[in-house]
Amino acid sequence: MVNWKYGKGMNRRTFLKTLGVGMGAMALEMSLLGKLHGQQGPRPNIIYILADDLGYADVGCYGQKTFKTPHIDRLAAEGMKFTDHYAGSTVCAPSRCTLMTGMHTGHAYIRGNNRVPLRRRDRTLANVLQDAGYVTGLFGKWGLGEPETTGIPNKQGFDQFFGYLNQHHAHDYYPVHLWDNTTRIWLSGNEVCQRKEYSHTVIFDRALEFVKNNTENPFFLYLALTLPHANDERGRVTGDGMEVPDYGPFAGEDWPDQEKGFAEMVKMVDDSVGQLMALLKQLELDDNTVVMFTSDNGPHHEGGHDPDFFDDNGPLRGYKRDLYEGGIRVPMIVRWPGKVTPGTVTGHQSAFWDVMPTAAEIAGLPAPEHIDGMSFLPTLLGRKQREHEYLYWEFAPQGGKQAVRTGDWKGVRLNVGKDPDSPIELYNLRTDPGETTNVADQHPDIVRKIAGIMDEAHLDSQEFPLYDRPAG
Repeated sequence: MVNWKYGKGMNRRTFLKTLGVGMGAMALEMSLLGKLHGQQGPRPNIIYILADDLGYADVGCYGQKTFKTPHIDRLAAEGMKFTDHYAGSTVCAPSRCTLMTGMHTGHAYIRGNNRVPLRRRDRTLANVLQDAGYVTGLFGKWGLGEPETTGIPNKQGFDQFFGYLNQHHAHDYYPVHLWDNTTRIWLSGNEVCQRKEYSHTVIFDRALEFVKNNTENPFFLYLALTLPHANDERGRVTGDGMEVPDYGPFAGEDWPDQEKGFAEMVKMVDDSVGQLMALLKQLELDDNTVVMFTSDNGPHHEGGHDPDFFDDNGPLRGYKRDLYEGGIRVPMIVRWPGKVTPGTVTGHQSAFWDVMPTAAEIAGLPAPEHIDGMSFLPTLLGRKQREHEYLYWEFAPQGGKQAVRTGDWKGVRLNVGKDPDSPIELYNLRTDPGETTNVADQHPDIVRKIAGIMDEAHLDSQEFPLYDRPAG
């Protein structure tokens, strides 16, 4: 095997290009690398679709009854549905940070929505796949670094980026500009308060072009949709922050306008999944592409939307910004023809920080070291799966919160900012998935174990202090 050595900022694919090596030789080199790690044939493309604020029961295969999501449901019918998959956090930026870095929020650098960028030394999922020879593209909402910072996508492993850098900017569905890598692109149809260019459509079209342009290369597409996040600022003015071109098939429903808008947003997510899958089939990429679909946190109650109107979180308690199940447990579907058995359901407990090692192993590489994530590739392939000892979350706003899942047990601690030893609520998720009955008094041993995990899993952060004391 060639011992490739390439300059700083280069990966194997760009190094080969500088030497004038053709795509055939590049494909051969990728194939040889794959065989070293037990793969046969070309490396699979990886598509990760992330909805924004989509609740656990906002799609049909997870229990939604009022409106339909046939394309997402088909993904589940043709792949694997996870019943116990968790977002990285209960709000946008830290959730995306755990996805990119493989670290939970007790260790991740970004733990809140404070517009703090990733650092130069942070290694991302995109870096891992880029170094493995994948063309990497991000389309949609980033939220981990703004212009002229170390956190912009092109400095964090993405060959191509189009969309929103700032997550608050991403709440506006008729923006006057978007970002094409590091270049600001003006949307003339939205100038002077016009509303002609809907950002989801503009961004999604670019994502489809990325797929079309990379039929001969292994690619990683991170499709970070902004739907169905509310435009809360518009909601405060008009009462309806579910910003859509029209209410589509829901216009005639006897629902509040903001609920018609929410349903239409979810329909647009589902339609986009259908268009993307149709394109993969058209380009004959379908059989060699892993597609993952999930959401960045639980359902919102912003922009006038009531998450109870459509029962967004199903049997779960809590919403976005909560560390109860409804705030962090999310739908997760993986489709991989010939590898993932169609129509399977798994209760494997997994989280966003597991995606990095999983994607690395799918690409034929060993899982990165010194991360919190654990590959769930064995689960996808129907093999014996190692389980997490625990999953951990922390969230500094609203008084400070911590949560731990270990086996069937879930511990939640509130108001830790002022009292790091505040009482822990304890729930048995096997018998009480809605977290209705606190059984802490009945199981002091489990409470002590969870308290120890909370202490072990938390490293102080100066940017996002959990306690009302200086970070140590």
